[in-house]
Amino acid sequence: MKFAVIVFPGSNCDDDMYYAIQEGLGEPVDKVWYTEESVADYDGILLPGGFSYGDYLRSGAIARFAPVMASVVEQAEKGKPVLGVCNGFQVLLEAGLLPGAMQRNRSLKFICRPARLVVANHETGFTSEYAGGERITIPVAHGEGNYYCDDETLRDLQANNQIVFTYEDNFNGSKEAIAGIVNKQGNVMGMMPHPERATDQILGSDDGLKIFQSILKQWRKSHVLTT
Repeated sequence: MKFAVIVFPGSNCDDDMYYAIQEGLGEPVDKVWYTEESVADYDGILLPGGFSYGDYLRSGAIARFAPVMASVVEQAEKGKPVLGVCNGFQVLLEAGLLPGAMQRNRSLKFICRPARLVVANHETGFTSEYAGGERITIPVAHGEGNYYCDDETLRDLQANNQIVFTYEDNFNGSKEAIAGIVNKQGNVMGMMPHPERATDQILGSDDGLKIFQSILKQWRKSHVLTT
């Protein structure tokens, strides 16, 4: 399975994501610059964290219009797995690939620390290697990680089982403690915590590796069924 790590001006977690795939997962991966016009040759697409375009206007709002994003949206609509982490999640929200928006943390301060998460849905292509209700530790590093959606959207997320991760301690004020969601089709996931920073015990936790293992497992399963 070949992965693309999209690099925007201001991305600062692209090396972490690249390492997670190359060393943690053992699969081929390329960094793809934001000016590229196609990611059609890749099986999975990863949008890393950072401060794309300096987070001017709103986090992810300018990156959403980068040339590469038209192809990212196209591939997502074709069913390819797309994972956005932190700023990548914000970009997916701005691009309309996921519902909702991000606000400043409730404390109005940047938060950088390990976070305890609850696996709210283990039956997705991103979480199949976890057990339902499993508690995991994955670090966060964000100033605008307070997930918000209106009540109608929240009801849809709950009805369609799109809430994938929640915070055990809702430290940033996110609605219903939401830390990660998927789209209705289940092939696009956004999350504020950084699984790429939790792929080896030397980093303090390897709980994030199962996300990438789940993506690979789902791809292999679908690849076998279509060949």
